[in-house]
Amino acid sequence: MDSVQSNPNPIPAMTSYQPLERPLVVIGPQFLAQYPVDITVASKLLTLGENNFTVTDVNGTLIFQVKSKLLSIHDRRFLQDAAGNTLVTLRQKIMTAHRRWEVFRGESTDAKDLLFSAKKSSILQFKTELDVFLGSNTSEDVPDFKVKGTWKERSCTIYLGLSNTIVAQMHRRHTLKTALLEADNFAVTVYPNVDYAFIVALVVVLDEINNDRSGED
Repeated sequence: MDSVQSNPNPIPAMTSYQPLERPLVVIGPQFLAQYPVDITVASKLLTLGENNFTVTDVNGTLIFQVKSKLLSIHDRRFLQDAAGNTLVTLRQKIMTAHRRWEVFRGESTDAKDLLFSAKKSSILQFKTELDVFLGSNTSEDVPDFKVKGTWKERSCTIYLGLSNTIVAQMHRRHTLKTALLEADNFAVTVYPNVDYAFIVALVVVLDEINNDRSGED
């Protein structure tokens, strides 16, 4: 009789984390894992309205950092590994209505090194929605990824293309430490076989697009 009783606390389907059929690599295969990767992103508002970020794993170990380049014509950010090596350069594309950011390999900003770009799906938005295009998607007829959710709550989901396949989810995390540091702290779960450095770069772009401190392009 006991063997047929239903589980009083069923596990939500979304926690099963079905791996993608093919590994999703944008920045590098070394950032793939066969299991879900939980990371914490903490942004610290600096002077002149610039943000720096630290990215840590569940043990609090630094895995990435994001540095800002102050007083440049283009807003630029650099995603670095824990040793300070620049993995990608993030640059705002000026004079665009949809607040587009471009992400390039290493310290390059050459078109041939463009890995992906992201922009608002529409100029006026009540909820967060971004279209993300890989560098090889020159026609941009269909986005390679979509970001949907509510940025104010730091509750956003990243989908593969126009499908319902989730590759990462984020949510806000409050701690006493972040309150004391005046930091904005949120957690990201990256699904198995998904390039987590790419997800971090995309989250930084998402933050920049939604925290437009200048108010205009």
